[in-house]
Amino acid sequence: MMPPESDETVCIAGVGYAVPASIRANSEILKAFPHRTEEQIVRLIGVKERRYAAGDETATALAAIAVQHALAQAEIPLETIDGIIMATLIPDQPVPSMASALARYLGIPRALAFDLNAACSGWLYALEVGRAFIRSGTAKNLIVVSAELLSRIINPQDYNTAFLFGDGAGAAILTSAAGGHRLYRMGLAGDAGQYDAIQRLGGGALMPMPDPTGDDLDDFYLKMDGVAVFKHAVVGFAEQIMNTLKRENLTPDDIAWVVPHQANERILKAVSRRVGIPYDKFVMTISKYGNTSAASVSMSLGWAAEEGLFVPGDKIIFCSVGAGLTFAGGLLVW
Repeated sequence: MMPPESDETVCIAGVGYAVPASIRANSEILKAFPHRTEEQIVRLIGVKERRYAAGDETATALAAIAVQHALAQAEIPLETIDGIIMATLIPDQPVPSMASALARYLGIPRALAFDLNAACSGWLYALEVGRAFIRSGTAKNLIVVSAELLSRIINPQDYNTAFLFGDGAGAAILTSAAGGHRLYRMGLAGDAGQYDAIQRLGGGALMPMPDPTGDDLDDFYLKMDGVAVFKHAVVGFAEQIMNTLKRENLTPDDIAWVVPHQANERILKAVSRRVGIPYDKFVMTISKYGNTSAASVSMSLGWAAEEGLFVPGDKIIFCSVGAGLTFAGGLLVW
C-alpha cells in the first residue's frame, strides 16, 4: 500500500554524513578490560570499531562536511537556506548554539539557527520541527543536522559505555518542493520515569565545572543503566514502528527498510522479532561506527543512500529511543 501524500509531507531533497578519519578498534579499548574478549563485545552490542575525532577536530566542522554532501545531492544553492536546526547532546560550546556556529562556518549568518537536545532521538525530533516550520511557512529550505563527539565524554574505564559510542555527523535538506523523497509527520513521545537510565550529571548549571579535587570527575562522563535501557528500548522502538504503521495505514510487509537509531544490535534484533519486519531490512551501521547518539539515524540514512540501497517508492521507517527517555518514529517514502 502507498500512504496518501497529505498536506503534512515535505521533501527531503538530499542527505549526507561524515565521520572522523581515526578508527578506534575494540582491541584498543580492550586493553583496559583484560578479562573481556572481542567476541563478547561483538555478541553483546554488535560494535567492531568506531570513529574518534582528533583533539583539534570540532563537531561543527564535521557537521559542515555532512551538510555539504547533502547540499550537493539536493542541488540546492547554499544561499537559499533559511535556517539550521542542530540536534546534539554535546555542542562544541554551550553558548551560542552550535547551529549558529555552523551558520557562520557555512557562510549563511542570517539563517535562523538553534540547537535541540532529545539525545539519541534528537535528529528525528529536529526533522519534525523542520517539517512543521516548512508546513507553517516559517521556512522553505532547512538544514536539519546532527553532530556528536561522544568520545569526549566517554569514560574509557566504564565497561557499559566504553565500547558503545563513537563520533559522527549526518544531515538532510528539507524543502517545500513537490515530489522528491517525502517525509511524513514524526510521532514523538517520552517517558521521564526513566530519566536516570542515561545521563551526564556534570556540565550543566547544577555542576558546571569539576571540583578542584577531581573527586567528581566521574559525573562528567556519560553513564548508562544497560539493563533498564535494553528493556525500555525494545518496547519503545517497537511501539514507534507499530504506531507509524498504524498512522500511515501500512503493514510490516509494506516496509522496504527500517533506519533505526544504532542503539545496540541485540536490541534491534529483538525489535525486529517483535514487529515482524525481517532484520535484514534494518539498515545497520553500528558495527563500524558504533552508537553516535543523535547523529546515528542521519548517518545511517546517508550511508544507505550513498550505497544505493533505496529505490524510488521504498517506504522507510525511522525509529529512535534516547535519554530522557525520548521516542520518535515516522515514515519516509523514497
